[in-house]
Amino acid sequence: MSAQSDHSTRITITSLREMKQKKQRFTCLTAYDAAFARLLDQSGIDLVLVGDSLGMVVQGHDTTVPVTMDDMVYHCRLAARGLSRAMLVADMPFLSYSTPDQALANAARLMQQGGAQMVKLEGGDAQHDIVKHLSGNGVPVCAHIGLKPQSIHKMGGYRVQGRQKHSAEAMLYDAEILQKAGADILLLECVPVKLAQEIVGNVDLPVIGIGAGPYCDAQILVLHDVLGITPGPVPRFAKNFMEQAGSIPAAISAYAQAVREGSFPEAKHCFD
Repeated sequence: MSAQSDHSTRITITSLREMKQKKQRFTCLTAYDAAFARLLDQSGIDLVLVGDSLGMVVQGHDTTVPVTMDDMVYHCRLAARGLSRAMLVADMPFLSYSTPDQALANAARLMQQGGAQMVKLEGGDAQHDIVKHLSGNGVPVCAHIGLKPQSIHKMGGYRVQGRQKHSAEAMLYDAEILQKAGADILLLECVPVKLAQEIVGNVDLPVIGIGAGPYCDAQILVLHDVLGITPGPVPRFAKNFMEQAGSIPAAISAYAQAVREGSFPEAKHCFD
């Protein structure tokens, strides 16, 4: 029985690597509390992310910047209580990993107090030393490149990244250097399809996409987008699976099936 069809086996980084090798897409969604985490777990979602997106969809902020470590530890702890199979990954919030020692202390909080099995942080080459320090101390890391929501004020808005030759080359380099530093998973956000495909082919890590096209090893969306309850504008890369599902469990199952069979994302959810 494959790792993605066995709903009793705990998902680990080894499971995800095996899925990549077998070209089996795996499924990821966000959750911020025990009830939804349990529902995702029971629906066969492989990876649950306690994202700092909670700042926007739960707390009502315009960006993820106001989210604190205390917020993340609290919501991570809640989500952990609902999981028995899915891997739990937690975002490290804005300015919580500015130095290697600060990153390690905050990662320890997310894992020891929050129950996370992996932490996610934004940034490319500039985060090499942080990722290396975390990995060297036994902390699994998901590296997030492309559009980085925590840097939204610096970037000047939510824009597709990697369309220019120099920025595409820089992102390819970032992916390789983060892998060498010890990252376990790579997440690409708002990246042109061809660039994402090239990155997937250049690294051995499982690659999760959000607005990065169909060639990634996995897809992730914010749960509120899947259920059609997003406050404010809905991203182009998102899809409301609730429209035709009739129930929340059916919508989540439809999303998981669409990812695994490759019918999501469609061309309209992708960027050139």
